[in-house]
Amino acid sequence: MRRSLRWVVVPLFAIAVVLVLVGLAIMRGVLGSYADPGVSAELRRPAAYTASEAATQLSAADATRRDKQILFGDLHVHTTFSSDAFFFSLPVIMGEGAHPPADACDYARFCSALDFWSINDHAELLTPEQWSETIESVRQCDALGGESSADMVSFLGWEWTQDGPTADTHYGHKNVILRDLDPVPTRPIGAGRDALSRALLGQGALRLLLAAGDLSNLGPYLDFNRFITRAGDLPICDSTANVRDLPADCLEFAETPAELFRKLDEWNLPSVVVPHGTTWGIHAPPRASLGIQLNREDHDRERQRLFEVYSGHGNSERYRAIDHVAVGKDGELVCPAPSQGFTPCCWRAGELMGARCREPDSPECRGRVERTRAEFVAAGKDPRRYSIVPGSTPEEWLECGQLPESFSPAYLYRPAMSAQYGLAIGDFSDAGVPHRYRYGLIGSSDNHKARAGNGYKEIGRKATTDAWGFRQSTIDSVVKLVARSDEPASLESIPFSDMFAPERGASFYFTGGLVAVHSASRGRTDIFDALMNREVYGTSGERMLLWFDLLDEDGNRTPMGSEASSAVPPRFEVRAVGAFEQRPGCPDYAVRGLGAQRVASLCLDECYFPGDRRKRIERIEVIRILPQQHPDEPVSSLVEDPWRVFPCEDDGSGCRVQFSDEDFLRKKREAVYYVRALEEPSPAISADPLRCERDAAGRCLATRPCYASGEQFDPDDECLAEIQERAWSSPIFVVPSPRD
Repeated sequence: MRRSLRWVVVPLFAIAVVLVLVGLAIMRGVLGSYADPGVSAELRRPAAYTASEAATQLSAADATRRDKQILFGDLHVHTTFSSDAFFFSLPVIMGEGAHPPADACDYARFCSALDFWSINDHAELLTPEQWSETIESVRQCDALGGESSADMVSFLGWEWTQDGPTADTHYGHKNVILRDLDPVPTRPIGAGRDALSRALLGQGALRLLLAAGDLSNLGPYLDFNRFITRAGDLPICDSTANVRDLPADCLEFAETPAELFRKLDEWNLPSVVVPHGTTWGIHAPPRASLGIQLNREDHDRERQRLFEVYSGHGNSERYRAIDHVAVGKDGELVCPAPSQGFTPCCWRAGELMGARCREPDSPECRGRVERTRAEFVAAGKDPRRYSIVPGSTPEEWLECGQLPESFSPAYLYRPAMSAQYGLAIGDFSDAGVPHRYRYGLIGSSDNHKARAGNGYKEIGRKATTDAWGFRQSTIDSVVKLVARSDEPASLESIPFSDMFAPERGASFYFTGGLVAVHSASRGRTDIFDALMNREVYGTSGERMLLWFDLLDEDGNRTPMGSEASSAVPPRFEVRAVGAFEQRPGCPDYAVRGLGAQRVASLCLDECYFPGDRRKRIERIEVIRILPQQHPDEPVSSLVEDPWRVFPCEDDGSGCRVQFSDEDFLRKKREAVYYVRALEEPSPAISADPLRCERDAAGRCLATRPCYASGEQFDPDDECLAEIQERAWSSPIFVVPSPRD
């Protein structure tokens, strides 16, 4: 009897001990901080380093504008304070662990050697404690630069992350960047509970722990549980109250851009708002369009003056008349046939299901194909939609949904959310002058591991891009394996966990871009003024030098980003100089500032470390856009890309071209001009995302995606391919004017 009782009591006692330890760990998570927000580095970048960069620019500029210097930054940086970044940091995702604001500061200063940067964590689940720590960290980081000759300016901001389920409710993501570090808003302003927020709030750490079977890594899951519990318990702020009257301990939401701009007006603090990631089909539904927010309430021309054309989530520049879904005769959404080299994924779904038929031409098989396509269209952007074809693999979908012949395109490209589409359309709802987008083009990283300006070297795909995925053991235990079937699955029958299956989306994460400003000084106000004046350009990560000017009859220059009128054919000059080739390793000051161990873990032992040779510029491409004069003008006829192409004979000192638009006066309409400068080819991560094997006609016959999950993931495969890195100037907007 005693022996039997012992076999009962001992396990119960062991369970009690485990529960006590778990409870203590939970309390530690509730009361403790996930990571120290303070700035760890004690040194700043030497002034001589930044001075030599500026001197090189003056030499390269030659006779072009010499009154301003070009500075490089990243205005889109996430730390582990972002809910998705926190989730991606967990061991179940093969994550690296915590990357707080201190890491972003140190990486920007010592690894990537930026001139300025901004923190932009998602506001939707950002707790008051995290916001307070973010403010303090950014202030500390900025203070290290000194007041008179700052080595790096740090800006405070956040991301407004709106994901509408349908095209008429989707506005997209926007970064809010504040000019000053004091005063600042009491709370960041989010966009409400998006799909990701709801998903994260629905799964606590213990559920994740059980799913992962990862008892050896208890702490991070409990910290995640503490964060999610705290964020979920916060009340929602009163949307009708003035922002200055709200308490600090609530989550503030603005469900539309108009409401966001109203709240920013109430704060009355200098800020810029930057749409980004617009064409990424993971967030934007099919048929999403920038047109729904081009009105005088949802588009604030005084704040929304920039557009992120490139990031680690891909290129959002180009417009092409492609449709993922079409509108049928009765107004219903239908699956369109392939056209212009583009295959909608709904169409490919039908092909995959049809290939399983024993009699492909039978009425039964044709009905099955049509049902599959209809189910896929009805699924919208639901991540489970690929499992409508049960048991299909990422390779089988080939390159459906992708913009053909494009540089590093965003995944499942949404063309009516592109920069070119936005520059071409107008809002004609009011009498008089149409309301238009007038934005400059920038690049940034959108990196979720605090690695600001991470595109200086193409290394460490899982660390320097946002490619993430589950371990194979987790996939086997969490993901419900869906057997192949000859019948399409209904969306309701597909388990939520199936979205965790490895998919080709991991192939479309790149190292990030940069924003460059033509600034009168290295000071905060001058940098911000350059942003607001649109005297900026974006790059795909390379520190190329670019000038784009409108020349008048007297030789005076009007810089990129300007609005001008002309009574003569406008004449332009472009000057572009390639980026420095990089030396291996890190400069001495980075090792002194961070220490060898931190340089290895944070910088991956590779920093921005320019040599003496610059890469060659191969060509200049000019894009002309003729904005709509009435709402029925098709955008495809208004975007001329490229309008002009100029090959360069670059001996290392760059390329200069001049051109004019002799048709300008004859057309008698506004024109928008911007340029791309393309470097000589070089290898880049995910430059050929799906690695298609093509036939003589260019059709994709087979793919080899860049996996980030499970047994398909190869840690030694950086998915490198040759690509032409580039820079995009901001546009110059020219309207005709009569001669005197």
